[in-house]
Amino acid sequence: MSSNELLFKEESYSIIGCCIDVYNELGKGFLEVIYKDALEYEFRIRNIPFSRERVFDVKYKGIVLPRKYNADFVLYEKIVLEVKHMSGISNDNIKQTLNYLKVTGLKLGILANFGEGSFNSKRIIF
Repeated sequence: MSSNELLFKEESYSIIGCCIDVYNELGKGFLEVIYKDALEYEFRIRNIPFSRERVFDVKYKGIVLPRKYNADFVLYEKIVLEVKHMSGISNDNIKQTLNYLKVTGLKLGILANFGEGSFNSKRIIF
C-alpha cells in the first residue's frame, strides 16, 4: 500500500456513509445508544458485517486484567468504530481509541461524533 492510499478505504467509506445517514436522519441531541441502535440497523440493511459491544481482554504484564474493553462496533473484522456524542473530538478521545486498537490488535479505528452541528469523524491508525 502506498503512502497515498487509505487503509481499508472502501470499508471506511461505507461505515462513514452509514454514520452520515444516521446523523442526517436523527440530528444531534440523542444519547449515544440511540445512534448505536440506528447504526446497527444501517449495517444490517447494507450487509456490512459487524459485531456490537464485542468484549476484549486487557492484558498487563502477562496477566488478563479483570476489567474488559467493550468495542462499540467491530466492522469487517478489522475496523473499530467508537461512537461519541460530544461537543467535539478531543485528544483524549483519540488516545482512548488508540488504546482500543492496541487492545484489539486492529489497525484502524473510526471515531464518530454525533454531538456537533454536523457529523464529524476521525480515522485513527495504530
